[in-house]
Amino acid sequence: MAGEAHHTQRGTLPQEPLSPGLSECRGPPPLTTSTTPTPLIPTEGSIRVWSDFLRVHLHPRSICMIQKYNHDGEAGRLEAFGQGEGVLKEPKYQEELEDRLHFYVEECDYLQGFQILCDLHDGFSGVGAKAAEMLQDEYSGRGIITWGLLPGPYHRGEARRNIYRLLNTAFGLVHLTAHSSLVCPLSLDGSLGLRPGPPVNFPYLHYDATLPFHCSAILATALDTFTAPYRLCSSPVSMVQLADMLSFCGKKVVTAGATIPFPLAPGQSLPDSLMQLGGATPWTPLSACGDLSGTRCFAQSVVLRGIDRACHTSQLTPGTPPPSSLHACTTGEEVLAQYLQQQQPRVMSSSHLLLTPCRVVPPYPHLFSSCSPLGMVPDGSLKGAAVESIPVFGALCSSSSLHRALEALAGDLTKLDLRRWASFMDAGVEHDDVAELLQELRSLAQCYQDGD
Repeated sequence: MAGEAHHTQRGTLPQEPLSPGLSECRGPPPLTTSTTPTPLIPTEGSIRVWSDFLRVHLHPRSICMIQKYNHDGEAGRLEAFGQGEGVLKEPKYQEELEDRLHFYVEECDYLQGFQILCDLHDGFSGVGAKAAEMLQDEYSGRGIITWGLLPGPYHRGEARRNIYRLLNTAFGLVHLTAHSSLVCPLSLDGSLGLRPGPPVNFPYLHYDATLPFHCSAILATALDTFTAPYRLCSSPVSMVQLADMLSFCGKKVVTAGATIPFPLAPGQSLPDSLMQLGGATPWTPLSACGDLSGTRCFAQSVVLRGIDRACHTSQLTPGTPPPSSLHACTTGEEVLAQYLQQQQPRVMSSSHLLLTPCRVVPPYPHLFSSCSPLGMVPDGSLKGAAVESIPVFGALCSSSSLHRALEALAGDLTKLDLRRWASFMDAGVEHDDVAELLQELRSLAQCYQDGD
């Protein structure tokens, strides 16, 4: 699990390579040259966890180690919701987390709120839920936006892990929703339940769904885009305002989607590209809620980043009739707002057009085989060129697809014989807790029923 206290700041990504550790040496110092050293880039086969490609040093007070569980292996893993919840009920870990939080909160010039990133499929769903509860109690009125992460479909193992994934996801979603301003599942899987869906498809990405390195890079790209509105000094939107807009009438769970990269060909304008998308949903779903066709959007926050200002509007020669109403717009912001109005006429929308693209230099994996170095989709002549940055189109949406997804999750739970999974229950969950969970899950699903 990772947590983050947010104050108003301009969001940037660190680009400096990780400095090598100091080591003892004897004799003359090594020779140095004026050339820039090539950063050490781990191979995809050598990467197992996120810290294998970490390029920044973490502050010692930003880390809380849970010593009683193993990261991997056959035994001693943090694999059940009750175990995770129990960790932060222990005074040792609770006090340590509170101490770390106070240290960073005191550094904030303006505290908007907190972001929680936690796995939903294992015991960290319980850690995240308990952390959200602590934050809600101590920092009432601040935003708490939680991102629940799930592995792709190719990482579903034996029956025991699949059942634990189902139970942890259900408990995590319900408890995180109770204590967060907004909750968004993030996954390249097509389903929250027991039956896996195929991995989602990106027309201009070639990724391996069996590699967490690839999947995490794609989700991080989308996450960096979704969160831009409340991370930038120039934006009037705060975490609380964004959550309030998307979570009306109890709809505190939202879905995510992104187009990575946004398909803008050389010589095209933004109106040209948006018109080519047609009437279909322009982004790939990233919340494991299945096909979005036929679903209704109640409210959405949309971010388009990385389009050069010269391409924002159509450059028609004088006297040429505009091919569409988008081509008649005078600013990029007007183009984007008009497009969203045409796509979803009765939906409350917040849109942001940002100039800064998403940087994808190493250690970002090589996922682009048909883009220019600036992420533009060419006609094939630049195939294989190294890509340095890309435009991204992302959205958070309160969607009726959640009614179907949450009902399916509850349906899978009702089919379980809990007597066979006593080990999960022994971790701190009662049978009455499961009955209450089902009721709350179905009540949450009902919030999204209109429009199905």
